[in-house]
Amino acid sequence: MKREEILRTAEELINGDRARAYGEARENHWRIAVGWDIIAKSAYDKGDHLQPEHVALMMDWLKTARLCNSINHKDSWIDKAAYSALGGEMATND
Repeated sequence: MKREEILRTAEELINGDRARAYGEARENHWRIAVGWDIIAKSAYDKGDHLQPEHVALMMDWLKTARLCNSINHKDSWIDKAAYSALGGEMATND
């Protein structure tokens, strides 16, 4: 795939299906930032660095933030479950 095709496809997605599903980009990214801030702060307040488990929480939150705009978006619900399962597995393996 050539760069022009990649950019054209990206433009179609962010101004089409994704815009409809996730809402206005700035508002959606603001919701994501708020959640990620809380998750990062919880690690930093304990003197820790972000761990893979935190990233799983952040990705789960990304899906949550998107669902705030489009509660019936099946793929986001499935992705949330997957990130939670991955995070839980990483957090509980010795």
